[in-house]
Amino acid sequence: MFHVVCYCCIPNFPNIISYIVLTSPVCFRTCVEQCEKTGNVGDISIPHCLFSSSSDEAVNNTWYMQEPLYLQWKQLNCKSDCCYHCMIQRESEREALGLSPVKYHGKWPFKRIFVFQEPASAALSAFNLMMHFVGWLSFFVLVNYKLPLRPHSKRTYYEYTGLWHIYGLLSMNAWFWSTIFHTRDFEMTEKLDYSSAVALLGYSLILSLLRTFDVKDEATRVMFAAPILAFVTTHILFLNFYQLDYGWNMKVCVVMGIIQLLAWAIWAGMKRHPHRFKLWTVVFGAAIAMLLEIYDFSPYGGYVDAHALWHATTIPLTYLWWSFIKSDAEYRTAMLVKKAK
Repeated sequence: MFHVVCYCCIPNFPNIISYIVLTSPVCFRTCVEQCEKTGNVGDISIPHCLFSSSSDEAVNNTWYMQEPLYLQWKQLNCKSDCCYHCMIQRESEREALGLSPVKYHGKWPFKRIFVFQEPASAALSAFNLMMHFVGWLSFFVLVNYKLPLRPHSKRTYYEYTGLWHIYGLLSMNAWFWSTIFHTRDFEMTEKLDYSSAVALLGYSLILSLLRTFDVKDEATRVMFAAPILAFVTTHILFLNFYQLDYGWNMKVCVVMGIIQLLAWAIWAGMKRHPHRFKLWTVVFGAAIAMLLEIYDFSPYGGYVDAHALWHATTIPLTYLWWSFIKSDAEYRTAMLVKKAK
């Protein structure tokens, strides 16, 4: 049994050489390769490396030498653990030399808690999921049981009820996959997270245009939605089956976000909506929060980065947003009931 030896780990090695080695990805790759062979990173033993990770070897091995299925499903395996511990070791060495953290495969180095790869972002995503569920449920109760219904059809007076129900379901779906992705980051969860977020943003853009332009006719709604829906679908297919381009996806999401924020803000002012200050607060808060997505920085203490802070800011904004949606439903319903009389 031999241990991982990396030049950056040799005591009293000249600082300039240590600096060169630590700023090169070769040290990290060497550490991972040796860890997969030996099952050790320094004094740390990797239990998953005792099992066979190769499907060919797994066929020939007896059942007790194969990794449990629940660990395979969670993607806790020899390679992922080797990458994690080598990353943490390398970052500790870089910190000792006064060097700042670097990204690994395009991701910041986070410290795990149990199976949670990004514990802060995972917890905050789950909180956002809960906030959307509570908001959607209170909206459902309001329009169906508290506000008056149309006497003949027994349907709600509010013309956008169905659209907001779809929005609520897409929001909960997006935050569910965000929670899963920040818990265990691998290809499938990453694609589901990004696809769900893009779908939500695209639908939010459609909904913002339908509401701000006061589109009630179904045919006109289809004309509004069709080009945006086609673009969003194409973009999701591009991310999943061609290239998961983080830079391009960020540009697409920022543009869709800015358009709908401007649409809501201008509409609220022009229509003199009685609850416009709620909406303006959400728009202003979302614009500030968007800067956290654009301005990226390494995780503080290994746990909280710009993305985690963005998740934190969306929690109070979600509460205020659903509050505006319910206020809008009450406002429109009161107007339509008054006209019906």
